[in-house]
Amino acid sequence: MKILLVVNIPLPETSELFNLKVGNSGGWLIGLINSLTSYSNIELNVAFPLKGNKVIKRTGKKINYYSFPQYKNKEYSPNIYDDKFENILKDVKPDLVHVFGTELPHSLAIVNTCNRNGVVSIVSIQGLVSKIHEHFYSDLPKSVIHKSTIRNVIRRDNIKNLKKLYFRLSKNEHELLRRTSYVIGRTTFDKAYVTQVNPNVKYYSCNESLRDAFYEGEQWQIETKENHSIFLSQAHYSIKGAHYMIEALSIVLEKYPDAKVYIGGKDITKSNSLKDKLIITYYGKYIKNMICDFGLTEKVIFTGPLSEQEMYQRYIESHVFVCPSSIENSPNSLGEAMILGVPSIASYVGGIPDMLKDKEDGFLYQHDAPYMLAHYICEIFENRDLALKFSINAREHALKTHDRNENTRSLIEIYNKIVSQ
Repeated sequence: MKILLVVNIPLPETSELFNLKVGNSGGWLIGLINSLTSYSNIELNVAFPLKGNKVIKRTGKKINYYSFPQYKNKEYSPNIYDDKFENILKDVKPDLVHVFGTELPHSLAIVNTCNRNGVVSIVSIQGLVSKIHEHFYSDLPKSVIHKSTIRNVIRRDNIKNLKKLYFRLSKNEHELLRRTSYVIGRTTFDKAYVTQVNPNVKYYSCNESLRDAFYEGEQWQIETKENHSIFLSQAHYSIKGAHYMIEALSIVLEKYPDAKVYIGGKDITKSNSLKDKLIITYYGKYIKNMICDFGLTEKVIFTGPLSEQEMYQRYIESHVFVCPSSIENSPNSLGEAMILGVPSIASYVGGIPDMLKDKEDGFLYQHDAPYMLAHYICEIFENRDLALKFSINAREHALKTHDRNENTRSLIEIYNKIVSQ
Protein backbone atom coordinates (compact mmCIF):
# COMPACT_ATOMS: atom_id res chain seq x y z
CA MET A 1 0.00 0.00 0.00
CA LYS A 2 1.40 3.39 -1.02
CA ILE A 3 0.80 6.08 1.60
CA LEU A 4 1.53 9.80 1.23
CA LEU A 5 1.75 11.63 4.54
CA VAL A 6 1.36 15.42 4.37
CA VAL A 7 2.89 16.99 7.49
CA ASN A 8 3.60 20.51 8.75
CA ILE A 9 7.30 20.19 9.63
CA PRO A 10 10.47 18.62 8.22
CA LEU A 11 11.57 15.37 9.86
CA PRO A 12 15.10 14.51 11.08
CA GLU A 13 16.12 12.54 7.99
CA THR A 14 15.31 15.57 5.83
CA SER A 15 17.97 17.63 7.61
CA GLU A 16 20.67 15.81 5.70
CA LEU A 17 18.70 15.31 2.49
CA PHE A 18 17.58 18.95 2.23
CA ASN A 19 20.37 20.64 4.22
CA LEU A 20 18.02 21.86 6.94
CA LYS A 21 18.17 22.51 10.65
CA VAL A 22 15.40 20.47 12.25
CA GLY A 23 13.91 21.49 15.59
CA ASN A 24 12.73 19.50 18.60
CA SER A 25 9.02 19.42 17.71
CA GLY A 26 7.10 16.57 16.14
CA GLY A 27 8.75 13.71 18.03
CA TRP A 28 5.46 11.80 18.22
CA LEU A 29 5.22 11.99 14.42
CA ILE A 30 8.73 10.58 14.06
CA GLY A 31 7.74 7.63 16.24
CA LEU A 32 4.65 7.00 14.12
CA ILE A 33 6.60 7.12 10.86
CA ASN A 34 9.27 4.77 12.21
CA SER A 35 6.53 2.34 13.22
CA LEU A 36 4.87 2.51 9.79
CA THR A 37 8.15 1.82 7.96
CA SER A 38 8.52 -1.43 9.92
CA TYR A 39 5.56 -2.86 7.97
CA SER A 40 6.75 -4.48 4.74
CA ASN A 41 3.45 -3.84 2.94
CA ILE A 42 3.65 -0.05 3.50
CA GLU A 43 5.50 2.15 1.02
CA LEU A 44 5.84 5.50 2.72
CA ASN A 45 6.14 8.96 1.17
CA VAL A 46 6.22 12.23 3.14
CA ALA A 47 5.46 15.75 1.86
CA PHE A 48 6.28 18.84 3.92
CA PRO A 49 6.41 22.66 3.42
CA LEU A 50 9.75 24.32 2.67
CA LYS A 51 10.73 27.83 1.62
CA GLY A 52 11.09 28.02 -2.14
CA ASN A 53 8.82 27.91 -5.16
CA LYS A 54 9.00 24.35 -6.44
CA VAL A 55 8.60 20.71 -5.47
CA ILE A 56 11.84 18.92 -4.58
CA LYS A 57 12.12 15.14 -4.20
CA ARG A 58 14.72 13.35 -2.12
CA THR A 59 14.97 9.63 -1.33
CA GLY A 60 15.87 8.52 2.19
CA LYS A 61 16.62 5.07 3.54
CA LYS A 62 13.02 3.92 3.55
CA ILE A 63 11.00 7.03 2.65
CA ASN A 64 10.59 9.31 -0.37
CA TYR A 65 10.39 12.97 0.69
CA TYR A 66 8.74 15.82 -1.23
CA SER A 67 9.04 19.45 -0.25
CA PHE A 68 6.40 21.88 -1.46
CA PRO A 69 6.38 25.72 -1.24
CA GLN A 70 5.66 27.24 2.15
CA TYR A 71 3.43 30.20 1.25
CA LYS A 72 2.33 32.76 3.78
CA ASN A 73 -1.35 32.72 4.67
CA LYS A 74 -2.00 36.04 2.97
CA GLU A 75 -0.59 34.62 -0.29
CA TYR A 76 -2.95 31.67 -0.34
CA SER A 77 -5.63 31.26 -2.97
CA PRO A 78 -7.63 28.11 -3.75
CA ASN A 79 -5.40 27.10 -6.64
CA ILE A 80 -1.93 28.23 -5.53
CA TYR A 81 -0.86 24.66 -4.72
CA ASP A 82 -2.72 22.92 -7.55
CA ASP A 83 0.15 22.14 -9.88
CA LYS A 84 2.51 21.33 -6.98
CA PHE A 85 0.25 18.73 -5.44
CA GLU A 86 -0.85 17.42 -8.84
CA ASN A 87 2.80 16.67 -9.61
CA ILE A 88 3.38 14.96 -6.25
CA LEU A 89 0.29 12.79 -6.69
CA LYS A 90 1.34 11.81 -10.20
CA ASP A 91 4.79 10.81 -8.99
CA VAL A 92 3.68 8.91 -5.87
CA LYS A 93 0.43 7.39 -7.18
CA PRO A 94 -0.72 6.86 -3.58
CA ASP A 95 -3.48 4.52 -2.49
CA LEU A 96 -4.22 6.98 0.29
CA VAL A 97 -3.13 10.47 1.37
CA HIS A 98 -2.98 11.10 5.12
CA VAL A 99 -3.04 14.79 6.08
CA PHE A 100 -1.87 15.88 9.56
CA GLY A 101 -3.42 19.10 10.81
CA THR A 102 -6.44 21.02 9.62
CA GLU A 103 -5.80 24.76 9.74
CA LEU A 104 -2.95 25.49 7.33
CA PRO A 105 -3.74 26.35 3.69
CA HIS A 106 -1.84 23.41 2.24
CA SER A 107 -4.04 20.94 4.16
CA LEU A 108 -7.17 22.24 2.45
CA ALA A 109 -5.32 22.39 -0.87
CA ILE A 110 -4.15 18.76 -0.81
CA VAL A 111 -7.65 17.55 0.13
CA ASN A 112 -9.11 19.58 -2.77
CA THR A 113 -6.49 18.14 -5.15
CA CYS A 114 -7.21 14.59 -3.98
CA ASN A 115 -10.94 15.09 -4.46
CA ARG A 116 -10.43 16.35 -8.01
CA ASN A 117 -8.18 13.44 -8.88
CA GLY A 118 -10.18 10.66 -7.26
CA VAL A 119 -7.50 9.99 -4.63
CA VAL A 120 -8.69 8.92 -1.20
CA SER A 121 -7.57 11.17 1.68
CA ILE A 122 -7.96 11.12 5.43
CA VAL A 123 -7.29 13.97 7.87
CA SER A 124 -5.85 13.64 11.38
CA ILE A 125 -7.07 16.18 13.92
CA GLN A 126 -4.31 17.76 16.00
CA GLY A 127 -5.59 20.96 17.61
CA LEU A 128 -8.75 22.66 16.44
CA VAL A 129 -8.13 26.35 15.73
CA SER A 130 -11.86 26.85 15.25
CA LYS A 131 -12.19 26.34 19.01
CA ILE A 132 -8.73 27.58 20.08
CA HIS A 133 -9.30 31.12 18.79
CA GLU A 134 -12.33 31.44 21.07
CA HIS A 135 -10.11 31.04 24.15
CA PHE A 136 -7.19 33.35 23.39
CA TYR A 137 -8.34 36.07 25.79
CA SER A 138 -8.30 33.63 28.74
CA ASP A 139 -9.56 36.09 31.38
CA LEU A 140 -6.76 38.55 30.64
CA PRO A 141 -7.20 42.30 31.28
CA LYS A 142 -8.25 44.33 28.24
CA SER A 143 -4.94 46.17 28.29
CA VAL A 144 -3.03 42.89 27.81
CA ILE A 145 -5.33 41.83 24.99
CA HIS A 146 -5.08 45.06 23.02
CA LYS A 147 -1.67 46.56 23.81
CA SER A 148 1.51 45.78 21.86
CA THR A 149 5.25 45.87 22.30
CA ILE A 150 7.59 46.80 19.42
CA ARG A 151 7.74 43.16 18.38
CA ASN A 152 3.93 42.86 18.47
CA VAL A 153 3.57 45.92 16.25
CA ILE A 154 6.08 44.64 13.68
CA ARG A 155 4.75 41.07 13.60
CA ARG A 156 1.13 41.97 14.32
CA ASP A 157 1.01 39.22 16.91
CA ASN A 158 -0.39 40.71 20.10
CA ILE A 159 -3.18 38.65 21.64
CA LYS A 160 -5.97 40.41 19.74
CA ASN A 161 -4.21 39.87 16.40
CA LEU A 162 -3.35 36.25 17.19
CA LYS A 163 -7.01 35.63 17.84
CA LYS A 164 -7.80 37.20 14.45
CA LEU A 165 -5.15 35.03 12.76
CA TYR A 166 -6.54 31.87 14.29
CA PHE A 167 -10.03 32.93 13.25
CA ARG A 168 -8.83 33.27 9.65
CA LEU A 169 -7.14 29.87 9.84
CA SER A 170 -10.36 28.41 11.23
CA LYS A 171 -12.01 29.17 7.88
CA ASN A 172 -9.50 26.85 6.18
CA GLU A 173 -10.17 24.24 8.84
CA HIS A 174 -13.94 24.52 8.57
CA GLU A 175 -13.83 24.22 4.78
CA LEU A 176 -11.47 21.24 4.93
CA LEU A 177 -13.71 19.38 7.38
CA ARG A 178 -16.70 19.99 5.10
CA ARG A 179 -14.81 18.64 2.07
CA THR A 180 -13.19 15.56 3.59
CA SER A 181 -14.88 12.17 3.88
CA TYR A 182 -12.62 10.61 6.52
CA VAL A 183 -11.20 11.94 9.77
CA ILE A 184 -9.02 10.46 12.51
CA GLY A 185 -9.49 11.89 16.00
CA ARG A 186 -9.04 10.71 19.57
CA THR A 187 -11.28 12.68 21.94
CA THR A 188 -14.95 13.38 22.55
CA PHE A 189 -14.09 17.04 22.02
CA ASP A 190 -12.72 16.67 18.48
CA LYS A 191 -15.40 14.15 17.50
CA ALA A 192 -18.17 16.49 18.66
CA TYR A 193 -16.86 19.41 16.62
CA VAL A 194 -15.94 17.47 13.48
CA THR A 195 -19.27 15.66 13.24
CA GLN A 196 -21.19 18.88 13.81
CA VAL A 197 -19.35 20.59 10.96
CA ASN A 198 -19.72 17.58 8.68
CA PRO A 199 -22.46 15.12 9.75
CA ASN A 200 -21.55 12.85 6.82
CA VAL A 201 -17.88 12.41 7.72
CA LYS A 202 -16.62 8.96 8.70
CA TYR A 203 -14.85 9.42 12.03
CA TYR A 204 -12.17 6.96 13.19
CA SER A 205 -10.58 6.93 16.61
CA CYS A 206 -6.83 6.35 16.92
CA ASN A 207 -4.60 7.47 19.78
CA GLU A 208 -1.19 9.06 19.31
CA SER A 209 2.16 7.64 20.31
CA LEU A 210 4.80 9.66 22.13
CA ARG A 211 8.50 10.38 21.68
CA ASP A 212 11.11 7.65 22.15
CA ALA A 213 12.53 8.89 25.47
CA PHE A 214 9.22 8.44 27.24
CA TYR A 215 9.15 4.72 26.52
CA GLU A 216 12.83 4.05 27.05
CA GLY A 217 13.67 5.98 30.23
CA GLU A 218 13.01 5.11 33.86
CA GLN A 219 9.75 6.30 35.34
CA TRP A 220 9.20 8.94 38.03
CA GLN A 221 10.27 8.05 41.58
CA ILE A 222 8.98 9.91 44.61
CA GLU A 223 12.33 9.52 46.37
CA THR A 224 14.36 11.28 43.65
CA LYS A 225 12.05 14.15 42.68
CA GLU A 226 12.81 17.79 43.53
CA ASN A 227 10.49 18.43 46.45
CA HIS A 228 7.66 20.93 45.84
CA SER A 229 8.67 21.55 42.22
CA ILE A 230 6.05 22.15 39.53
CA PHE A 231 6.56 21.78 35.79
CA LEU A 232 4.72 23.41 32.87
CA SER A 233 5.80 22.34 29.39
CA GLN A 234 5.43 25.81 27.84
CA ALA A 235 3.98 29.30 28.25
CA HIS A 236 4.38 30.89 24.82
CA TYR A 237 0.69 31.58 24.19
CA SER A 238 -2.02 32.90 26.49
CA ILE A 239 -4.07 29.73 26.00
CA LYS A 240 -1.33 27.74 27.79
CA GLY A 241 -2.40 29.44 31.02
CA ALA A 242 0.88 30.64 32.54
CA HIS A 243 -0.95 33.57 34.15
CA TYR A 244 -3.26 31.15 35.96
CA MET A 245 -0.24 29.20 37.19
CA ILE A 246 1.50 32.33 38.51
CA GLU A 247 -1.57 33.26 40.53
CA ALA A 248 -1.90 29.70 41.85
CA LEU A 249 1.78 29.67 42.85
CA SER A 250 1.31 32.77 44.99
CA ILE A 251 -1.27 30.79 46.99
CA VAL A 252 0.83 27.62 47.17
CA LEU A 253 3.77 29.56 48.59
CA GLU A 254 1.75 30.52 51.65
CA LYS A 255 1.85 26.86 52.68
CA TYR A 256 5.01 25.71 50.88
CA PRO A 257 7.47 28.63 50.75
CA ASP A 258 10.11 26.48 49.00
CA ALA A 259 7.85 25.70 46.00
CA LYS A 260 9.11 26.51 42.51
CA VAL A 261 7.66 26.46 39.01
CA TYR A 262 9.76 25.39 36.03
CA ILE A 263 8.44 26.43 32.62
CA GLY A 264 9.72 24.76 29.46
CA GLY A 265 10.68 26.74 26.38
CA LYS A 266 11.95 30.22 25.73
CA ASP A 267 11.85 32.75 28.55
CA ILE A 268 9.00 34.98 27.39
CA THR A 269 9.72 37.47 30.19
CA LYS A 270 13.37 38.14 29.35
CA SER A 271 14.12 41.84 28.83
CA ASN A 272 17.75 42.33 29.91
CA SER A 273 19.34 43.37 26.62
CA LEU A 274 18.17 45.70 23.86
CA LYS A 275 17.45 42.66 21.69
CA ASP A 276 15.32 41.14 24.46
CA LYS A 277 13.34 44.36 24.77
CA LEU A 278 12.74 44.41 21.02
CA ILE A 279 11.38 40.85 20.87
CA ILE A 280 9.40 40.57 24.10
CA THR A 281 5.64 40.30 23.62
CA TYR A 282 3.08 42.20 25.66
CA TYR A 283 1.89 38.89 27.11
CA GLY A 284 5.49 38.15 28.14
CA LYS A 285 5.69 41.60 29.70
CA TYR A 286 2.45 40.92 31.60
CA ILE A 287 3.78 37.62 32.96
CA LYS A 288 6.98 39.38 34.02
CA ASN A 289 4.94 42.02 35.86
CA MET A 290 2.84 39.33 37.55
CA ILE A 291 5.97 37.55 38.73
CA CYS A 292 7.35 40.81 40.14
CA ASP A 293 4.06 41.89 41.73
CA PHE A 294 3.69 38.56 43.55
CA GLY A 295 7.37 38.54 44.53
CA LEU A 296 8.11 35.35 42.60
CA THR A 297 11.31 36.33 40.82
CA GLU A 298 13.26 33.44 42.40
CA LYS A 299 10.31 31.05 42.20
CA VAL A 300 9.60 30.94 38.45
CA ILE A 301 12.34 29.44 36.30
CA PHE A 302 12.19 29.34 32.51
CA THR A 303 14.28 26.38 31.40
CA GLY A 304 14.90 27.53 27.83
CA PRO A 305 14.17 25.21 24.86
CA LEU A 306 14.56 21.57 25.92
CA SER A 307 15.57 18.60 23.80
CA GLU A 308 13.60 15.38 24.04
CA GLN A 309 16.00 13.97 26.63
CA GLU A 310 16.07 17.21 28.60
CA MET A 311 12.26 17.27 28.70
CA TYR A 312 12.25 13.71 29.98
CA GLN A 313 14.72 14.66 32.72
CA ARG A 314 12.69 17.71 33.77
CA TYR A 315 9.54 15.58 34.08
CA ILE A 316 11.05 12.94 36.35
CA GLU A 317 12.70 15.56 38.56
CA SER A 318 9.37 17.34 39.17
CA HIS A 319 6.98 16.79 42.06
CA VAL A 320 3.92 17.74 40.01
CA PHE A 321 3.15 18.37 36.33
CA VAL A 322 0.50 20.99 35.58
CA CYS A 323 -1.39 21.65 32.34
CA PRO A 324 -3.31 24.90 33.04
CA SER A 325 -4.47 25.57 29.47
CA SER A 326 -7.75 27.28 28.66
CA ILE A 327 -8.24 24.86 25.73
CA GLU A 328 -6.52 21.68 24.49
CA ASN A 329 -7.41 18.64 22.44
CA SER A 330 -5.07 15.96 23.79
CA PRO A 331 -1.78 17.56 24.86
CA ASN A 332 1.20 15.27 24.38
CA SER A 333 2.85 16.96 27.36
CA LEU A 334 0.18 15.52 29.65
CA GLY A 335 0.58 12.11 28.01
CA GLU A 336 4.34 12.28 28.54
CA ALA A 337 3.91 13.18 32.21
CA MET A 338 1.38 10.40 32.75
CA ILE A 339 3.39 7.67 31.04
CA LEU A 340 6.36 8.55 33.26
CA GLY A 341 4.11 8.48 36.32
CA VAL A 342 4.52 12.16 37.23
CA PRO A 343 1.55 13.19 39.45
CA SER A 344 -0.48 15.48 37.19
CA ILE A 345 -3.07 18.22 37.42
CA ALA A 346 -4.87 19.49 34.32
CA SER A 347 -7.67 21.88 33.46
CA TYR A 348 -11.00 20.33 32.57
CA VAL A 349 -11.10 21.60 28.98
CA GLY A 350 -11.39 20.16 25.47
CA GLY A 351 -10.25 16.56 25.20
CA ILE A 352 -8.30 16.42 28.47
CA PRO A 353 -11.05 14.55 30.39
CA ASP A 354 -10.58 11.67 27.91
CA MET A 355 -6.90 11.46 28.87
CA LEU A 356 -6.97 11.73 32.66
CA LYS A 357 -9.64 10.40 35.02
CA ASP A 358 -10.28 12.88 37.82
CA LYS A 359 -9.16 11.80 41.30
CA GLU A 360 -7.92 8.47 39.99
CA ASP A 361 -5.15 9.35 37.52
CA GLY A 362 -4.68 12.89 38.82
CA PHE A 363 -6.75 16.03 39.41
CA LEU A 364 -8.91 17.96 36.96
CA TYR A 365 -10.04 21.48 37.81
CA GLN A 366 -11.94 24.43 36.34
CA HIS A 367 -9.37 26.22 34.17
CA ASP A 368 -10.20 29.74 35.37
CA ALA A 369 -10.03 28.82 39.07
CA PRO A 370 -6.35 29.14 40.05
CA TYR A 371 -7.31 28.78 43.73
CA MET A 372 -8.45 25.22 42.94
CA LEU A 373 -5.22 24.53 41.06
CA ALA A 374 -3.31 25.73 44.15
CA HIS A 375 -5.45 23.52 46.39
CA TYR A 376 -4.74 20.41 44.33
CA ILE A 377 -1.00 21.14 44.12
CA CYS A 378 -0.90 21.33 47.92
CA GLU A 379 -2.91 18.10 48.18
CA ILE A 380 -0.23 16.23 46.22
CA PHE A 381 2.62 17.95 48.06
CA GLU A 382 1.30 16.92 51.46
CA ASN A 383 0.07 13.40 50.66
CA ARG A 384 2.72 10.89 49.63
CA ASP A 385 0.20 8.06 49.23
CA LEU A 386 -1.97 10.18 46.93
CA ALA A 387 1.04 11.10 44.79
CA LEU A 388 1.98 7.42 44.47
CA LYS A 389 -1.61 6.45 43.65
CA PHE A 390 -1.78 9.02 40.85
CA SER A 391 1.65 7.97 39.59
CA ILE A 392 0.70 4.30 39.31
CA ASN A 393 -2.78 4.85 37.86
CA ALA A 394 -1.73 7.53 35.36
CA ARG A 395 1.12 5.41 34.04
CA GLU A 396 -1.13 2.38 33.67
CA HIS A 397 -3.69 4.50 31.77
CA ALA A 398 -1.10 6.18 29.54
CA LEU A 399 0.61 2.91 28.65
CA LYS A 400 -2.68 1.83 27.09
CA THR A 401 -3.50 5.17 25.46
CA HIS A 402 -0.02 5.58 23.98
CA ASP A 403 0.76 1.92 23.18
CA ARG A 404 2.84 2.26 20.02
CA ASN A 405 2.14 -1.20 18.65
CA GLU A 406 -1.59 -0.91 19.24
CA ASN A 407 -1.80 2.61 17.80
CA THR A 408 0.14 1.64 14.66
CA ARG A 409 -1.95 -1.50 14.23
CA SER A 410 -5.12 0.58 14.62
CA LEU A 411 -3.93 3.14 12.06
CA ILE A 412 -3.09 0.48 9.46
CA GLU A 413 -6.48 -1.10 10.07
CA ILE A 414 -8.09 2.27 9.32
CA TYR A 415 -6.00 2.58 6.14
CA ASN A 416 -7.11 -0.88 4.98
CA LYS A 417 -10.78 -0.16 5.69
CA ILE A 418 -10.74 3.07 3.70
CA VAL A 419 -8.72 1.77 0.74
CA SER A 420 -10.95 -1.31 0.44
CA GLN A 421 -14.18 0.74 0.28
